Amino acid sequence: MDIDDLIAGQDGVISRAQAVACGLTEDTLTWRLRSRRWQRVHAGVYATFSGPLPFRARVWAAILRAGSGAVASHRTAAYLDGLCDDSGPVIHVTVPGRRRVRGKIDGVRVHYAARLPRTRHPTKSPRRTRVEETVLDLVDTAHHPREAEGWVTAACQRRLSTPKRLADALGRRKKIRWRGMVEAMLLDVADGAHSPLELRHLRRVERAHGLPTGCRQRRVAGHRVIWIDVDYPEHRLRVELDGRVGHTGEGRFRDRHRDNLATIDGHATLRYGHADVFTDPCGVAAEQARVLRSRGWTGTPRSCRPGCPVPACGQT
Repeated sequence: MDIDDLIAGQDGVISRAQAVACGLTEDTLTWRLRSRRWQRVHAGVYATFSGPLPFRARVWAAILRAGSGAVASHRTAAYLDGLCDDSGPVIHVTVPGRRRVRGKIDGVRVHYAARLPRTRHPTKSPRRTRVEETVLDLVDTAHHPREAEGWVTAACQRRLSTPKRLADALGRRKKIRWRGMVEAMLLDVADGAHSPLELRHLRRVERAHGLPTGCRQRRVAGHRVIWIDVDYPEHRLRVELDGRVGHTGEGRFRDRHRDNLATIDGHATLRYGHADVFTDPCGVAAEQARVLRSRGWTGTPRSCRPGCPVPACGQT
């Protein structure tokens, strides 16, 4: 392979072995390093330019240093695929489980996986794990269930994967942390819960208190298409769950416009954020129950625990 094509395909990074295989002599390689036309990144891995390394070049350097079969994985692969917006402080790579990488690699964490030949993406560059495998790797290393929820819902919310593809990948794994939770969660995500906030509302507000099941992520077409987080069309009530992203600036204007149109059409809108749903789900349920009852719901809400305020609200 032509060395220029190889370097271009690897974001300006090359290994010593690759350079020699392309016909570069040791003397030429030494001269390029001493003259600072090239720079050493890791042992036997070089950037063919001066100055700071862009993120993708750092990823390639880590992959080449880790050796044969290595791919970007975990948070690094997540960032490359747009699953998260922060690459984190280190580069994560995974290598086939049959071998070990010798020596410490500065700024790089090495993982090992026996199934890597089946879980790596066949074409993407830099080389990386498939999105579904990346999500499950991150779930497996999550320290808190909410963190695991975040990775699964982000993959679906950002339309990088689907509950079915994630469930298929999960089924192929023999061991993984939080398996039971993720299996149940994928069913809820398939029903339209696209974020940890929406999952929390579904489980701790609706189900825990016997409220009617809303239609999630309902698409309403008109002069402008709108998406409703949770809709109770029979009772003309809409619940909007505002996360931190998409509800400032132009997003806030769209929310207000949507709420105004709903009011004109006779719908009531209740809006809750993380602080409401995560810290006071009973209070949210009580408020929703009162509005639902006022708009024709004949069901009976139930208490989720001693002292829960929901049953009393059903008497109004």
